[in-house]
Amino acid sequence: MRTILLISTLLIALPLQARDRPVIAVTTGACIEGKAGDYPCRNVDLLAFVPLSELGTPAPATVNDVWGWADPETNREYALLGASIGIIFVDVTEPAQPRVIGRLLTRTIDSLWRSVKVYRNHAYVVADRADVHGVQVFDLTQLRAAKPFTTFRATAEYFGTGYGLAIGQVVASAHNVAINEESGFAYVVGAHGTCAAGLHMVDIREPARPRFAGCFAADGYTHDVKCVNYRGPDPTYANREICLASNEDTVTIVDVTEKRRPKMISRTSYPGAAYTHQGWLTEDQAYFVVNDELDERNRNHATRTILFDVRDLDRPLFIGEYFAATKSIDHNLYVHQGLVYEANYTSGLRILDGAEIPAGRLTEVAFFDVDPKDDDPAFRGAWNVYPFFRSGVVVVSSIHEGLFVLQPTLRRK
Repeated sequence: MRTILLISTLLIALPLQARDRPVIAVTTGACIEGKAGDYPCRNVDLLAFVPLSELGTPAPATVNDVWGWADPETNREYALLGASIGIIFVDVTEPAQPRVIGRLLTRTIDSLWRSVKVYRNHAYVVADRADVHGVQVFDLTQLRAAKPFTTFRATAEYFGTGYGLAIGQVVASAHNVAINEESGFAYVVGAHGTCAAGLHMVDIREPARPRFAGCFAADGYTHDVKCVNYRGPDPTYANREICLASNEDTVTIVDVTEKRRPKMISRTSYPGAAYTHQGWLTEDQAYFVVNDELDERNRNHATRTILFDVRDLDRPLFIGEYFAATKSIDHNLYVHQGLVYEANYTSGLRILDGAEIPAGRLTEVAFFDVDPKDDDPAFRGAWNVYPFFRSGVVVVSSIHEGLFVLQPTLRRK
């Protein structure tokens, strides 16, 4: 039994450009009469736009995931922008003047798919179809004193060999990583070469010393997952650690409290399933909001968001679906303070009121279209959205454009 772990000791401070100009040229615009500059909008202002060309040299060909980190000492807010070449760190504390701090380059080759999450001031990064990439671990506190356009090294690298895995099984490339910040466990999913691409569980309670914890492989490939310490309405699973996995054609719920003996609780599909992509629990853990990445193209219908009642984890119920006015593909969504924030590719950021989720209904209350050419069901435009900054700023990654820094202007009752 062993865990492969390589820890670097030094930060490389190599300016990517000769200039030492920290503030990016930006485009701004309040949403007035349905437009913020050239972008269609409703109840969302454009504070800044950082194009690919301003993200450093060489510029990334595309961007993908985006997540956020708020420094607990300085209260500065950073966008962690996934890109073909690695992760790019952008300070958005002054949202109208974002600053590119630097980048953590990919361990192997460029990739269209990259994912990043945060735990205790450390970022955890995976890449799909990127050779033997593993999980990069990066101490985010290094951003505090860094000069603009710094190139960083990983703090640690994890590849996952450990008990319960056959010899030679490692995390090569992976599609996504999810973290339960309350328990201190990471879940690497869609990982080629380990756990049948299901849940590869990692103990990160010592953030720079990740250790293999267990596997859930009984339902095959997991595309994305949401894991929580369960405090929802089902008394059977009170105080257990529960994962809701998006497994291509089902929502698969797993009890992962005992990492060496995870147990599948239920496996549930829904009408018109094409590719169960990702989902997020409501804050009371009673409902699960899901997106399907291929139903718009395969079924030729409008953008669809799927609603599950998960008050009984053994028997989830499909309770409704929301069809938008657009036909774009829905990609990632998050629930925050009663609102559902969706990254819907060609129709951009869509914000839905979740007050009527128990009745199987959603209502759109705001949007910002980062790809105004059309709303076709195509794989371009908004990849991800991060709505959890305390400031209320929302960042959106747009594949061929760059980073949008937005401010919803909703007035909640």
